[in-house]
Amino acid sequence: MNSTSIIRGFSKLTKEQKLDVVASHFADAEAVKKEFRSYWHSDAELQKKFDEFSENTLTNFYFPFGVIPNFLLNDQLLMVPMAIEESSVVAAAAKSAKFWLDRGGFHAEVVSTKKVGQVHFIWNGDKEKLKKYFPELKELLHLNTYHITCNMQKRGGGVTGIELVDMTMHDEGYYKLKGSFETCDSMGANFINSCLEEFAIILKDWFATSEHFAGDEKKTHIIMSILSNYTPECLVKCWVECPIEELGTFEDGMTAQEFAWKFSKAVMVAAVDKYRATTHNKGIYNGIDAVVLATGNDFRAVEACGHTYASRDGSYTSLTELSLDNDIFRYTLTVPMALGVVGGLTSLHPLVRRGLELLGNPSAEQLMMITAAAGLANNFGALKSLTTTGIQKGHMKMHLQNILNHFSATEEEKHLAILHFEKEKVSFSTVREFINDLREQPSAEVVKK
Repeated sequence: MNSTSIIRGFSKLTKEQKLDVVASHFADAEAVKKEFRSYWHSDAELQKKFDEFSENTLTNFYFPFGVIPNFLLNDQLLMVPMAIEESSVVAAAAKSAKFWLDRGGFHAEVVSTKKVGQVHFIWNGDKEKLKKYFPELKELLHLNTYHITCNMQKRGGGVTGIELVDMTMHDEGYYKLKGSFETCDSMGANFINSCLEEFAIILKDWFATSEHFAGDEKKTHIIMSILSNYTPECLVKCWVECPIEELGTFEDGMTAQEFAWKFSKAVMVAAVDKYRATTHNKGIYNGIDAVVLATGNDFRAVEACGHTYASRDGSYTSLTELSLDNDIFRYTLTVPMALGVVGGLTSLHPLVRRGLELLGNPSAEQLMMITAAAGLANNFGALKSLTTTGIQKGHMKMHLQNILNHFSATEEEKHLAILHFEKEKVSFSTVREFINDLREQPSAEVVKK
């Protein structure tokens, strides 16, 4: 650490002052400041909006914004936006979309949209008495949060359930209120947390004033009130299917039947081996995260929920299933996902707004289906490569540009390298060797070589 002293009040400094402080940690401070400023948006008002998205903002960190064309979902042709830095993700999804375009495309349905929040509290009293009078508390919780829920109720949402959960097996006097919520087209985090904090106040007051309780039973210790990002009942299911014979043929003469058999074994490995399951599911979230980012949603919450769901039976496993019944290839992804299309960045970030517009301004449920299908597209593309040509052939070709940029290749060198590696295996070392040879010999000799 280059700092010689603790920085106090950093958040109160102006943006320029913060930049001065941070730049002082670099040997080339002026160059750093110039570089950071070069990524500022030319529209000052828009840049101010970006700055206000987060805290202690210095500059903008760019991610590529790309699209998957020809994405057929539930008989609707879409162009799906993706924000991600890994080039092979967009390419794999696009390739899968093209593969399934003539085989019925992707199919999806929303199973449920229930979200969850909890009030954790300590109460030492008669457990049976609490259970007996809980319906009274439940009614109060609904009635006394109407001022928060009324607008959501008008849109068809609100608090859909409240239950008391006995957690005393874990700690003395530990209980929780578990609330279920429907938040319509919003992700609903602020709505849920507002309801839960009001629940806590009502709960504490009920114990303190109710004639049912006396002495220490009137005392309640609220630990915390917070939504849960684990939403196992906010669930979307998507799949692809076609007769096995319509899968076509693959490299090295692999038949459709051979491919389906090998693909099924790859799915089995992901189901029983947590080492493979982790990478298998990561491939799913390559697609999901990219769409979630492009549409202004919380990819951390979505991914955390999915990995918990993958462990719901006590052991981490894959999120996909394959059926080959009746000679039909049916590959299915079932994943929990809480998304919103109103609130948050959905109307504030210009590219998020355009991303949603590109999708036809979908509802939250439609966005759930689109996002899950993108995850399935990436996963199918990965498994198709793994079980046929291997992952590195296509993956490294997609990274060829990045490797060439690493070696500061000129446009002419890039052109020659792309021609050369059309039939050659791409790796960091082979590209380095090619560039070194290219710079030592006339271009014609290298191309011939």
